[in-house]
Amino acid sequence: MANRTRIIAGKDITRSVADALQYISYYHPPDYIRSLSRAYAHEQSPAAKNAIGQILLNSRMAAFGQRPICQDTGLVVVFAKVGMDARIKSTVSFADLVNEGVRQAYLDSDNPLRASIVADPLAGRVNTRDNTPAVVHVDLVRGNQIEITIAAKGGGSENKARFTTLNPSASVADWVVDTVSTLGSGWCPPGLISVGIGGSAEKAMLLAKEAMNEPIDMFDLIGKGPSCAEEALRIELYERINALGIGAQGLGGLTTVVDVKVATYPTHAASKPVALIPQCAANRHLKFSLDGSGPIRLEPPDLSEWPQIGHEDLHTTGVRRVNLDGLTREETASWRCGETLLLSGKMLTGRDSAHKRIVDLIDAGEPLPADLRGRVIYYVGPVRAVRDEVVGPAGPTTSSRMDEFTEKVLAETGLFAMVGKAERGRAAIESIVRYKTPYLIAVGGAAYLISKSIKSARLIAFEELGMEAVYEFEVQDMPVIMAVDVEGNSIHNSGPLEWRKRMAADTIARNIGV
Repeated sequence: MANRTRIIAGKDITRSVADALQYISYYHPPDYIRSLSRAYAHEQSPAAKNAIGQILLNSRMAAFGQRPICQDTGLVVVFAKVGMDARIKSTVSFADLVNEGVRQAYLDSDNPLRASIVADPLAGRVNTRDNTPAVVHVDLVRGNQIEITIAAKGGGSENKARFTTLNPSASVADWVVDTVSTLGSGWCPPGLISVGIGGSAEKAMLLAKEAMNEPIDMFDLIGKGPSCAEEALRIELYERINALGIGAQGLGGLTTVVDVKVATYPTHAASKPVALIPQCAANRHLKFSLDGSGPIRLEPPDLSEWPQIGHEDLHTTGVRRVNLDGLTREETASWRCGETLLLSGKMLTGRDSAHKRIVDLIDAGEPLPADLRGRVIYYVGPVRAVRDEVVGPAGPTTSSRMDEFTEKVLAETGLFAMVGKAERGRAAIESIVRYKTPYLIAVGGAAYLISKSIKSARLIAFEELGMEAVYEFEVQDMPVIMAVDVEGNSIHNSGPLEWRKRMAADTIARNIGV
């Protein structure tokens, strides 16, 4: 029997998109929380366990506070499957309906989300201020409903997407594992890796992007065993990627991914297109259907599934408290890789655009808007504050984007330390050693938790840059981990190497029955 035509109001699409984006900004999918909780219980690396604990605590705080899990509230990606017996009642296009929903969600006065989209990506790169436009994919399918999968994809993980065309006989697994080993930790593990195989270049990328929003089921799959080549590849990649020892935030540990997704499509006999896309620890997505009865109605997840991790469970040993207002070169030189520091006092903020402005001023011989001598700078672009907040969620951004400015900034300003996320490049580490200016990391994916350590925020410069403006934060017990010390030792090198060796030794011991 043919499907009865259903009329779906355009305003219901818009309202549902807006509500879904608000929902995923502060609620993790429960399947991810269950998997991450299992990883937390299993983790043996103290630094990685601490990082996972911060992500879980942050998630619970964000859920109760209904504020963003991460300061990077993402690029909106929509996969819509529109039933051919559904009629959309609207005077504007489907993309326009979606974009109005994005606009409403990101400008919501109770929970404003950070607008990160820039128009004219080649030249002007001016922020659109409302996070539009979304990236929208529409398929026409059988039926009379509209199924929408909506995701908010962070820039740090999106920047690590990779594509290749292999020879038909080449190993997909080898290419994926080799590629993941080169990505660093800017994509904020532990998360997911999604792989698309086949079709054409653009089809492979779409396969990977859509598959990463499927439910996490790796432990169920391992329990029942693979029933096809795709499932066997998923298990192989899950085991081999975790054996790399990258660990949470690249600190070295047992869990780098909680799941691996694989999707395939027929392809040309001469081709084997392969796409790889990481998903960060924010992991924001939701699937819903519209049947003409109105917009979606979303119920909060069961927060009893979130583990009861408190501040007292973190930073229990080996913690050093640091007074930023009395910092000396001698003290910063004593910090060692892997130790946890709790920072209190005043620090400056500044990320990509601010660093370029600072370097341009230095090159022009003009004064800087703030004296950086003896200061610490935090690479951050926070969410706008609401209600009684000093600042909105304020997690770190990927530090490697500041690498091109590091030599000039350290040489000319007398900066004492830098705080960001993920590893630094070779040239930046050489500058760190040359100017005795260590680098620390805050946990990506713990933005709301970090914001609670910020007690005041004062605009210093470049207000027109929006979230990239320079502020002075006063912090109290802000948790960071020493990543690169003044001798050039890097936790992102030593941590994964140590845990890769440990896991390899354990595997050998099991195989010989020790």
